[in-house]
Amino acid sequence: MNDLDNLVQSARAQFAQATTPQALENAKARFLGKQGALTERMKALATLAPDERKAQGAAINEAKAAIEAALQARRAELAEAELQRQLQAEALDVTLPGRQRGQGGLHPVTLTLQRIEAIFGSMGFEVADGPEIETDWFNFTALNTPADHPARSMHDTFYVEGGTPEAPLLLRTHTSPMQIRHAVQHVKRARAAAGDTGQGLWAGEMPEIRVIAPGRTYRVDSDATHSPMFHQCEGLWIGRDVSFKDLKVVFTAFCRAFFEDDELELRFRPSFFPFTEPSAEIDIRFTRGPLAGRWLEVAGSGQVHPNVVRNMGLDPEHFIGFAFGMGPDRLTMLRYGVGDLRLFFEGDLRFLAQFR
Repeated sequence: MNDLDNLVQSARAQFAQATTPQALENAKARFLGKQGALTERMKALATLAPDERKAQGAAINEAKAAIEAALQARRAELAEAELQRQLQAEALDVTLPGRQRGQGGLHPVTLTLQRIEAIFGSMGFEVADGPEIETDWFNFTALNTPADHPARSMHDTFYVEGGTPEAPLLLRTHTSPMQIRHAVQHVKRARAAAGDTGQGLWAGEMPEIRVIAPGRTYRVDSDATHSPMFHQCEGLWIGRDVSFKDLKVVFTAFCRAFFEDDELELRFRPSFFPFTEPSAEIDIRFTRGPLAGRWLEVAGSGQVHPNVVRNMGLDPEHFIGFAFGMGPDRLTMLRYGVGDLRLFFEGDLRFLAQFR
Protein backbone atom coordinates (compact mmCIF):
# COMPACT_ATOMS: atom_id res chain seq x y z
CA MET A 1 0.00 0.00 0.00
CA ASN A 2 1.61 3.30 -1.07
CA ASP A 3 1.60 6.64 0.73
CA LEU A 4 -1.57 7.93 -1.05
CA ASP A 5 -3.51 4.79 -0.13
CA ASN A 6 -2.53 5.31 3.50
CA LEU A 7 -3.70 8.93 3.25
CA VAL A 8 -7.11 7.87 1.89
CA GLN A 9 -7.51 5.28 4.65
CA SER A 10 -6.51 7.84 7.29
CA ALA A 11 -9.06 10.34 5.92
CA ARG A 12 -11.83 7.75 5.96
CA ALA A 13 -11.00 6.80 9.55
CA GLN A 14 -11.01 10.43 10.77
CA PHE A 15 -14.19 11.21 8.89
CA ALA A 16 -15.88 8.19 10.54
CA GLN A 17 -14.80 9.42 14.00
CA ALA A 18 -16.35 12.87 13.45
CA THR A 19 -19.73 12.99 15.23
CA THR A 20 -20.71 16.58 14.37
CA PRO A 21 -20.61 18.65 11.16
CA GLN A 22 -18.02 20.94 12.74
CA ALA A 23 -15.73 18.03 13.62
CA LEU A 24 -16.10 16.71 10.07
CA GLU A 25 -15.10 20.06 8.55
CA ASN A 26 -12.05 20.15 10.80
CA ALA A 27 -11.05 16.67 9.58
CA LYS A 28 -11.58 17.77 5.97
CA ALA A 29 -9.18 20.69 6.47
CA ARG A 30 -6.42 18.29 7.52
CA PHE A 31 -6.58 16.61 4.12
CA LEU A 32 -8.14 19.01 1.61
CA GLY A 33 -7.53 22.43 3.19
CA LYS A 34 -4.94 24.98 2.02
CA GLN A 35 -2.36 23.39 4.35
CA GLY A 36 -3.83 19.87 4.08
CA ALA A 37 -1.79 16.73 3.40
CA LEU A 38 -3.17 16.23 -0.10
CA THR A 39 -2.70 19.90 -0.97
CA GLU A 40 0.96 19.72 0.05
CA ARG A 41 1.45 16.78 -2.29
CA MET A 42 -0.11 18.75 -5.14
CA LYS A 43 2.36 21.59 -4.52
CA ALA A 44 5.30 19.14 -4.58
CA LEU A 45 4.49 18.11 -8.16
CA ALA A 46 6.36 21.17 -9.43
CA THR A 47 9.65 19.66 -8.33
CA LEU A 48 9.21 16.41 -10.27
CA ALA A 49 10.27 15.51 -13.79
CA PRO A 50 7.54 15.79 -16.44
CA ASP A 51 6.89 12.07 -16.82
CA GLU A 52 6.90 11.46 -13.08
CA ARG A 53 4.76 14.59 -12.52
CA LYS A 54 2.05 13.25 -14.86
CA ALA A 55 1.88 9.85 -13.16
CA GLN A 56 1.96 11.29 -9.66
CA GLY A 57 -0.67 13.94 -10.52
CA ALA A 58 -3.08 11.27 -11.73
CA ALA A 59 -2.58 9.29 -8.53
CA ILE A 60 -3.15 12.38 -6.37
CA ASN A 61 -6.38 13.23 -8.24
CA GLU A 62 -7.63 9.68 -7.73
CA ALA A 63 -6.86 9.91 -4.00
CA LYS A 64 -8.58 13.32 -3.83
CA ALA A 65 -11.71 11.90 -5.45
CA ALA A 66 -11.77 9.02 -2.95
CA ILE A 67 -11.37 11.40 0.01
CA GLU A 68 -14.11 13.76 -1.29
CA ALA A 69 -16.45 10.78 -1.80
CA ALA A 70 -15.80 9.65 1.78
CA LEU A 71 -16.41 13.22 2.98
CA GLN A 72 -19.76 13.48 1.16
CA ALA A 73 -20.84 10.07 2.46
CA ARG A 74 -20.09 11.08 6.05
CA ARG A 75 -21.89 14.40 5.62
CA ALA A 76 -24.98 12.52 4.45
CA GLU A 77 -24.74 10.15 7.44
CA LEU A 78 -24.51 13.04 9.91
CA ALA A 79 -27.43 14.87 8.24
CA GLU A 80 -29.57 11.72 8.40
CA ALA A 81 -28.65 11.19 12.04
CA GLU A 82 -29.61 14.81 12.86
CA LEU A 83 -32.91 14.41 11.02
CA GLN A 84 -33.74 11.26 12.98
CA ARG A 85 -32.93 13.02 16.27
CA GLN A 86 -35.19 15.92 15.31
CA LEU A 87 -38.05 13.65 14.25
CA GLN A 88 -37.76 11.72 17.49
CA ALA A 89 -37.79 14.93 19.54
CA GLU A 90 -40.86 16.24 17.72
CA ALA A 91 -42.69 12.93 17.43
CA LEU A 92 -46.46 12.83 18.09
CA ASP A 93 -47.95 10.12 20.22
CA VAL A 94 -50.68 8.97 17.89
CA THR A 95 -52.09 6.69 20.58
CA LEU A 96 -53.51 9.73 22.45
CA PRO A 97 -57.23 10.43 21.98
CA GLY A 98 -58.02 13.15 19.45
CA ARG A 99 -59.02 16.64 20.53
CA GLN A 100 -62.75 17.04 20.11
CA ARG A 101 -64.85 20.18 19.83
CA GLY A 102 -66.88 21.05 22.90
CA GLN A 103 -70.51 20.05 22.85
CA GLY A 104 -72.81 22.90 21.88
CA GLY A 105 -76.28 23.68 23.11
CA LEU A 106 -79.36 25.73 22.29
CA HIS A 107 -79.41 29.42 23.14
CA PRO A 108 -81.46 30.16 26.30
CA VAL A 109 -83.88 32.33 24.31
CA THR A 110 -84.33 29.48 21.83
CA LEU A 111 -85.11 27.17 24.76
CA THR A 112 -87.73 29.68 25.92
CA LEU A 113 -89.31 29.90 22.46
CA GLN A 114 -89.51 26.12 22.24
CA ARG A 115 -91.11 26.01 25.68
CA ILE A 116 -93.68 28.67 24.72
CA GLU A 117 -94.59 26.81 21.52
CA ALA A 118 -94.95 23.51 23.37
CA ILE A 119 -97.23 24.96 26.06
CA PHE A 120 -99.51 26.82 23.65
CA GLY A 121 -99.43 23.85 21.29
CA SER A 122 -100.95 21.77 24.08
CA MET A 123 -103.81 24.33 24.18
CA GLY A 124 -104.52 23.97 20.46
CA PHE A 125 -102.61 27.01 19.17
CA GLU A 126 -100.83 26.90 15.82
CA VAL A 127 -97.40 28.46 15.34
CA ALA A 128 -97.11 31.04 12.53
CA ASP A 129 -94.01 32.59 11.01
CA GLY A 130 -93.70 35.61 8.75
CA PRO A 131 -91.33 38.19 7.22
CA GLU A 132 -89.11 40.36 9.39
CA ILE A 133 -89.12 43.11 6.74
CA GLU A 134 -92.71 44.33 6.79
CA THR A 135 -94.87 46.84 4.98
CA ASP A 136 -96.22 49.86 6.78
CA TRP A 137 -99.75 48.56 6.25
CA PHE A 138 -99.28 45.22 8.03
CA ASN A 139 -97.09 46.67 10.79
CA PHE A 140 -99.17 49.75 11.60
CA THR A 141 -102.23 50.60 9.51
CA ALA A 142 -103.96 47.21 9.65
CA LEU A 143 -103.41 47.20 13.41
CA ASN A 144 -105.35 50.45 13.87
CA THR A 145 -102.19 52.51 14.43
CA PRO A 146 -102.75 55.97 12.91
CA ALA A 147 -100.22 57.80 10.75
CA ASP A 148 -99.34 60.26 13.52
CA HIS A 149 -98.54 57.53 16.06
CA PRO A 150 -95.06 57.98 17.69
CA ALA A 151 -94.05 54.42 16.72
CA ARG A 152 -93.99 55.54 13.08
CA SER A 153 -91.18 57.97 13.81
CA MET A 154 -87.76 57.05 12.42
CA HIS A 155 -86.44 57.56 15.97
CA ASP A 156 -88.42 54.51 17.05
CA THR A 157 -88.49 52.31 13.94
CA PHE A 158 -85.86 51.00 11.51
CA TYR A 159 -87.02 51.89 8.00
CA VAL A 160 -85.25 50.16 5.09
CA GLU A 161 -84.70 50.85 1.41
CA GLY A 162 -86.83 49.24 -1.26
CA GLY A 163 -90.27 50.58 -0.44
CA THR A 164 -92.20 53.54 -1.82
CA PRO A 165 -93.53 56.71 -0.15
CA GLU A 166 -96.98 55.13 -0.25
CA ALA A 167 -95.79 51.73 1.00
CA PRO A 168 -92.54 52.10 3.00
CA LEU A 169 -90.67 49.02 4.25
CA LEU A 170 -89.42 48.59 7.79
CA LEU A 171 -88.04 46.03 10.21
CA ARG A 172 -91.13 44.86 12.04
CA THR A 173 -91.50 46.41 15.48
CA HIS A 174 -93.59 43.51 16.78
CA THR A 175 -94.91 40.16 15.56
CA SER A 176 -98.48 41.53 15.60
CA PRO A 177 -98.54 41.80 11.77
CA MET A 178 -98.90 38.03 11.81
CA GLN A 179 -102.37 38.56 13.31
CA ILE A 180 -103.47 40.06 10.02
CA ARG A 181 -101.42 37.83 7.71
CA HIS A 182 -102.57 34.59 9.33
CA ALA A 183 -106.19 35.67 9.71
CA VAL A 184 -106.46 36.82 6.08
CA GLN A 185 -105.25 33.43 4.85
CA HIS A 186 -107.57 31.69 7.32
CA VAL A 187 -110.55 33.67 5.99
CA LYS A 188 -109.58 32.92 2.37
CA ARG A 189 -109.62 29.20 3.11
CA ALA A 190 -112.99 29.51 4.83
CA ARG A 191 -114.45 31.39 1.85
CA ALA A 192 -113.04 28.85 -0.61
CA ALA A 193 -114.47 25.95 1.41
CA ALA A 194 -117.88 27.65 1.43
CA GLY A 195 -117.71 28.52 -2.28
CA ASP A 196 -117.92 32.24 -1.48
CA THR A 197 -116.28 34.60 -4.00
CA GLY A 198 -117.52 37.87 -2.48
CA GLN A 199 -115.29 40.71 -1.37
CA GLY A 200 -117.20 41.83 1.73
CA LEU A 201 -116.51 40.94 5.35
CA TRP A 202 -116.91 37.28 6.15
CA ALA A 203 -119.66 36.34 8.57
CA GLY A 204 -120.02 32.67 7.65
CA GLU A 205 -118.89 29.59 9.48
CA MET A 206 -115.19 28.84 9.87
CA PRO A 207 -112.85 27.17 12.36
CA GLU A 208 -111.58 29.43 15.14
CA ILE A 209 -108.32 31.27 14.63
CA ARG A 210 -106.00 30.19 17.40
CA VAL A 211 -102.34 31.06 16.73
CA ILE A 212 -99.10 32.30 18.25
CA ALA A 213 -96.37 34.07 16.27
CA PRO A 214 -92.94 34.04 17.91
CA GLY A 215 -89.99 35.74 16.21
CA ARG A 216 -87.40 38.50 16.04
CA THR A 217 -88.45 42.16 16.12
CA TYR A 218 -86.56 45.47 15.94
CA ARG A 219 -86.80 48.87 17.61
CA VAL A 220 -84.40 51.73 18.20
CA ASP A 221 -83.70 50.91 21.84
CA SER A 222 -80.72 49.61 23.83
CA ASP A 223 -80.09 49.28 27.56
CA ALA A 224 -79.89 46.59 30.26
CA THR A 225 -83.47 45.46 29.61
CA HIS A 226 -83.89 46.44 25.93
CA SER A 227 -82.06 45.49 22.75
CA PRO A 228 -82.40 46.86 19.18
CA MET A 229 -83.11 43.26 18.18
CA PHE A 230 -85.35 41.31 20.51
CA HIS A 231 -87.95 38.56 20.45
CA GLN A 232 -91.69 38.77 20.79
CA CYS A 233 -94.49 36.26 20.81
CA GLU A 234 -97.88 37.38 19.61
CA GLY A 235 -101.00 35.39 20.45
CA LEU A 236 -104.44 35.54 18.84
CA TRP A 237 -107.73 33.73 19.39
CA ILE A 238 -110.71 34.72 17.24
CA GLY A 239 -114.08 33.01 17.25
CA ARG A 240 -117.79 33.49 17.65
CA ASP A 241 -117.74 33.81 21.41
CA VAL A 242 -114.22 34.38 22.73
CA SER A 243 -114.22 36.62 25.77
CA PHE A 244 -111.77 38.40 28.04
CA LYS A 245 -112.37 35.57 30.49
CA ASP A 246 -110.79 33.18 28.00
CA LEU A 247 -107.73 35.45 27.82
CA LYS A 248 -107.32 35.31 31.60
CA VAL A 249 -107.71 31.55 31.71
CA VAL A 250 -105.31 30.88 28.83
CA PHE A 251 -102.57 33.26 29.94
CA THR A 252 -102.77 32.22 33.57
CA ALA A 253 -102.43 28.57 32.55
CA PHE A 254 -99.47 29.45 30.34
CA CYS A 255 -97.58 31.42 32.99
CA ARG A 256 -98.04 28.76 35.66
CA ALA A 257 -96.87 26.06 33.24
CA PHE A 258 -93.92 28.10 31.98
CA PHE A 259 -92.59 28.93 35.46
CA GLU A 260 -93.75 25.62 36.95
CA ASP A 261 -95.52 27.45 39.78
CA ASP A 262 -99.18 26.67 40.38
CA GLU A 263 -99.34 29.44 43.01
CA LEU A 264 -98.20 32.15 40.58
CA GLU A 265 -100.50 35.19 40.73
CA LEU A 266 -101.59 37.33 37.76
CA ARG A 267 -103.23 40.73 37.54
CA PHE A 268 -104.58 42.63 34.55
CA ARG A 269 -104.07 46.41 34.72
CA PRO A 270 -106.11 48.67 32.43
CA SER A 271 -103.96 50.11 29.66
CA PHE A 272 -104.15 51.32 26.06
CA PHE A 273 -103.08 49.71 22.78
CA PRO A 274 -104.39 50.86 19.39
CA PHE A 275 -105.19 47.32 18.27
CA THR A 276 -107.17 46.16 21.33
CA GLU A 277 -110.14 47.56 23.25
CA PRO A 278 -110.35 47.11 26.18
CA SER A 279 -106.61 46.63 26.82
CA ALA A 280 -104.62 45.44 29.80
CA GLU A 281 -101.02 45.03 30.93
CA ILE A 282 -100.40 41.61 32.49
CA ASP A 283 -98.29 41.39 35.66
CA ILE A 284 -97.16 38.30 37.52
CA ARG A 285 -96.10 37.80 41.12
CA PHE A 286 -94.06 34.84 42.36
CA THR A 287 -94.89 33.30 45.70
CA ARG A 288 -91.37 31.97 46.31
CA GLY A 289 -87.79 32.59 45.24
CA PRO A 290 -85.75 35.80 45.07
CA LEU A 291 -88.53 37.67 43.20
CA ALA A 292 -91.32 36.63 45.57
CA GLY A 293 -93.80 39.38 46.39
CA ARG A 294 -92.93 41.72 43.50
CA TRP A 295 -95.28 42.46 40.62
CA LEU A 296 -93.48 42.12 37.28
CA GLU A 297 -94.90 43.14 33.91
CA VAL A 298 -94.67 40.35 31.29
CA ALA A 299 -97.21 41.10 28.53
CA GLY A 300 -99.76 43.39 26.96
CA SER A 301 -103.19 42.13 25.97
CA GLY A 302 -106.79 42.95 25.21
CA GLN A 303 -109.94 42.31 23.21
CA VAL A 304 -109.14 42.66 19.48
CA HIS A 305 -110.31 46.07 18.22
CA PRO A 306 -113.23 45.91 15.74
CA ASN A 307 -111.17 47.82 13.14
CA VAL A 308 -108.46 45.14 13.33
CA VAL A 309 -111.10 42.42 12.97
CA ARG A 310 -112.35 44.17 9.82
CA ASN A 311 -108.82 44.34 8.42
CA MET A 312 -108.67 40.57 8.85
CA GLY A 313 -111.63 40.33 6.48
CA LEU A 314 -114.05 39.37 9.28
CA ASP A 315 -117.30 40.95 10.39
CA PRO A 316 -116.80 42.25 13.98
CA GLU A 317 -120.54 41.85 14.54
CA HIS A 318 -120.04 38.07 14.33
CA PHE A 319 -116.40 37.50 15.38
CA ILE A 320 -114.62 38.52 18.53
CA GLY A 321 -111.42 37.52 20.22
CA PHE A 322 -108.35 38.51 22.19
CA ALA A 323 -104.67 39.11 21.47
CA PHE A 324 -101.55 39.34 23.62
CA GLY A 325 -97.92 40.12 23.09
CA MET A 326 -95.10 39.07 25.38
CA GLY A 327 -91.31 39.20 25.35
CA PRO A 328 -89.57 35.79 25.40
CA ASP A 329 -86.33 37.59 26.27
CA ARG A 330 -87.99 39.00 29.39
CA LEU A 331 -89.37 35.58 30.30
CA THR A 332 -85.90 34.07 29.85
CA MET A 333 -84.41 36.66 32.20
CA LEU A 334 -87.04 35.88 34.84
CA ARG A 335 -86.77 32.11 34.48
CA TYR A 336 -82.98 32.01 34.78
CA GLY A 337 -82.46 34.99 37.08
CA VAL A 338 -80.43 37.09 34.60
CA GLY A 339 -80.50 40.84 35.22
CA ASP A 340 -79.01 42.18 31.96
CA LEU A 341 -80.58 41.35 28.60
CA ARG A 342 -77.38 42.19 26.71
CA LEU A 343 -75.63 39.11 28.13
CA PHE A 344 -77.79 36.89 25.93
CA PHE A 345 -76.54 38.50 22.70
CA GLU A 346 -72.86 39.26 23.38
CA GLY A 347 -71.81 35.74 22.32
CA ASP A 348 -69.77 35.00 25.47
CA LEU A 349 -69.56 31.20 25.53
CA ARG A 350 -68.71 31.22 29.24
CA PHE A 351 -72.15 32.70 29.90
CA LEU A 352 -74.09 30.69 27.32
CA ALA A 353 -72.53 27.34 28.36
CA GLN A 354 -74.44 27.53 31.65
CA PHE A 355 -77.68 26.80 29.80
CA ARG A 356 -76.59 23.64 27.97
